[in-house]
Amino acid sequence: MTQAFSEHFGALQDHLPGQDLPWLTDLRARGLKRFTDSGLPTPRWESWKYTSLRPIEKVDFAAEGVPRACVSIDRAPSLLPDATESHRLVFVDGHFRSDLSSLGTLPKGASLLPLSEQLANDPDWLAGHLDHLNDAAAQPMLALNTAMMMNGFVLHLERGTILPHPVEVIHLGGAGAAPLAYHPRNLVILDEGSQATLIEHFSHIGEQAYLNNAFTEVSIGQGAILRHYKLQADALNAFHLATVKAELGRDASYDSFVMTTGARLSRNEASVRLAGEGANCHLNGAYLVRGEQHCDNTTVVDHLVPNTTCREVFKGVIDDRARAVFQGKLKVHRDAQQTNGHQLSKALLLSDKAEIDAKPELEIYADDVVCSHGATAGDLDHDALFYLRARGIPEALARSMLIEAFLGESIDQIAAEGLCPALMTSIGHWLADTRGDA
Repeated sequence: MTQAFSEHFGALQDHLPGQDLPWLTDLRARGLKRFTDSGLPTPRWESWKYTSLRPIEKVDFAAEGVPRACVSIDRAPSLLPDATESHRLVFVDGHFRSDLSSLGTLPKGASLLPLSEQLANDPDWLAGHLDHLNDAAAQPMLALNTAMMMNGFVLHLERGTILPHPVEVIHLGGAGAAPLAYHPRNLVILDEGSQATLIEHFSHIGEQAYLNNAFTEVSIGQGAILRHYKLQADALNAFHLATVKAELGRDASYDSFVMTTGARLSRNEASVRLAGEGANCHLNGAYLVRGEQHCDNTTVVDHLVPNTTCREVFKGVIDDRARAVFQGKLKVHRDAQQTNGHQLSKALLLSDKAEIDAKPELEIYADDVVCSHGATAGDLDHDALFYLRARGIPEALARSMLIEAFLGESIDQIAAEGLCPALMTSIGHWLADTRGDA
């Protein structure tokens, strides 16, 4: 598979944007070398102990440098109400579709562009910000992304800029004539005192297998606020590997929520550096998997300075022979006194063959901290189920009601107006398939 991706690089080289920029060609070359030196991560790696990428190796992925003009879509799906104003970017099989996108009117001090356009418009600015949070030597999939990045988006808010409407980025896969692999690269820079809401929606328009290996770098300046929400509803034969690396300045806030229902194999990884006093992050998520699906949520939060806070709660529902993974590490560095950190994993196992591997960790080098972690897994509450059935509610519906209540508690915390109903509808569709509703 390492050789196959190296061949992809050769095939795409003439189509990759910014090939006339020495700093970018050098960055790509270093990324490719790091990937070919290490290869795909395996369960022998501690951070990949519970997730094997062997299913990816069995698919003969191709790479497309030019978008297929024959892909016709009348309208891209949205998680927001029709009446909601938003700034929308649409990508199909990794390629930006301007005909489906609508950037709207951005306030002064705000910039939102596809990566390819940002490279064409202001490559010097991008050179000063791209890849600053990436340790590609330790993460081969990020090194591969760096080598192969063709498109993605760049969001930049200057000091004090507030986006009144959300940015919605829609990724559609499965339109290719053969299995495709693509590597979106995204950059989000919020300068001091700015605010934005970013919503990502991963879905599909065809049944062809695909690999989405995405990497998002997030820099949040002093007092800035980013709300970042994501629904991963890729095709059930797709592969979804997504990494977010974020760094927060003084009094900055990062509120993240990831909901997973799709993909044969998915891994959502978040690495957050709380680098300024008063910085605060929420890393929350929900997942519903069945069949042979594999879902991995891995987080690392570094408390680097005093008076920082973090809270992360992941809730999941696992049915059939599906498997879920939660790995969460809170690392409190020596000078990070008065840290407040909490992490919790809760899973419902609907089948005796469903599996959850939970590994919450605390690594603490300071003595004045309040930190906790926990993990629970089990079946639905039989007393609550009996209570509902005793009042004439059919068992399948009663089980669905309890599952919706279990997950809904997390979704209710989302601040984006209009997004919660869409996520609850997604849960409802998953439960309807479980019940076999027409």
